[in-house]
Amino acid sequence: MEPQTPQAEPAPSHPPLESLAVQPLVNRDHESRPALFYERLRAEYGPVAPVDVLGVPAWLVIGYPQTLDILRDTRGIWSRRLDSWRARREGRVPADWPLLPAYGFDMSVYSDGADLSRLRGAWAEGLRPFQDRTRPQAKELEQAIRRYADELITVLSEGGRTGWADLSAQYARPLPMMVMGRLLGAGTGYGDEVVMDVWRVLDGGPDAAEAAGRLLADLTRVCADKKTAPGEDLPSYMLAATPDLTVDELAREMVLLAGLIGDFTGTLVCNTIAEVIIGETGARDSLSAGMIQEAVNRAAISSPPMSNLTFRWPKVDVRVGRFQIAAGDPVMLSPAAAHLDPAFSDGAAADSIYSSRAHLTWGAGPHACLGRDLATTITTIAVERLFDRFSGVRLALPADQLPWRSSPMMRGLRSLPVNYELAAPPPEPPAGPSDTGAAEDPAEPESESLVRRLLRAMRLAQG
Repeated sequence: MEPQTPQAEPAPSHPPLESLAVQPLVNRDHESRPALFYERLRAEYGPVAPVDVLGVPAWLVIGYPQTLDILRDTRGIWSRRLDSWRARREGRVPADWPLLPAYGFDMSVYSDGADLSRLRGAWAEGLRPFQDRTRPQAKELEQAIRRYADELITVLSEGGRTGWADLSAQYARPLPMMVMGRLLGAGTGYGDEVVMDVWRVLDGGPDAAEAAGRLLADLTRVCADKKTAPGEDLPSYMLAATPDLTVDELAREMVLLAGLIGDFTGTLVCNTIAEVIIGETGARDSLSAGMIQEAVNRAAISSPPMSNLTFRWPKVDVRVGRFQIAAGDPVMLSPAAAHLDPAFSDGAAADSIYSSRAHLTWGAGPHACLGRDLATTITTIAVERLFDRFSGVRLALPADQLPWRSSPMMRGLRSLPVNYELAAPPPEPPAGPSDTGAAEDPAEPESESLVRRLLRAMRLAQG
């Protein structure tokens, strides 16, 4: 593995980053054929390439050993603090840069040292009841996820035993939102617009700043309630573990929860379902063999939801590959590209029934994802219930025509249209007046009513 060493002596043999010709990161190949795009960069530049991230030059690390080395940061060379960004300190980052709102949340993602340890300690204790499967909260959460999944499948398949559905909008996105509402202690119908606002922020949409403001304001209200009236939920557990957390600090960490559960996990659910249906990466074979977690792991390798991570900055000049990265240069790590590096992809036997657990979808080192088990549980149950309930699921259009998000960081489908066949007839709808949208059916179970409202709100948000 290539070590990170401060470069103190020879001058770089290339111009500084700002003077290099850079490849645009967001382009058609990056959206629809990322493997081709990353391999073209690797052939031209090696393990690190200069790219343009929506108008800002940055280094994109695409080699597996180099990415893992930087993530682990055993020498303390790399900073996640926004004030380490030299160009921003010098006023050279445009105030209207589309991704700036994503960096505006002062939370653990952008912390180092003692601040990071304190916030991660709160996260570890807050998540423990939901990730430790011996705890009653974890058992109850798993039961709830299965119930939410079944309710969503029942509602989306009301047209009959066969039909058409968008498994992104009608299943993969709303399911984690319901889980997030439960974790926040805000109810399963909480936050109809939350995921759409997370998308707007992480994709650098035209209204990213407004979306970031709405996210923080909404979650601040939730956290203020928990400060005065704690319950059996994640923010309350975090406050109990770290009593000096302020409402503002906690709200910013809950923005991270919205990203992890609402966007990252929803994308992983959708990507895994797509990988199983398409059947080119081994996910389908794993599912057929009853190895659902293995199917999820293979999808995480071949299509990680966060294909490129948020910036970090070296504290000193450091050489990576054939380039010297100057202190304060923005560096983006690419798990998606690293998984294509022969140093990673050639390590497993071709006939192995298990894929590598050494992938980088969950990060590594000081900032490794603490919610990995929770996200995996949600995804595993979602995939299991879907393919248990459906005897047949086929794409409703060719795989190469699936619509992908235009995002420098996230790799997910905007929609996943399928034709399905149920394994058993759908349950009979409850007796009572039809659901016209004007009023709730009094005979309809409350949880199913929430499902309908959530799906209706998401349709309105999209269109």
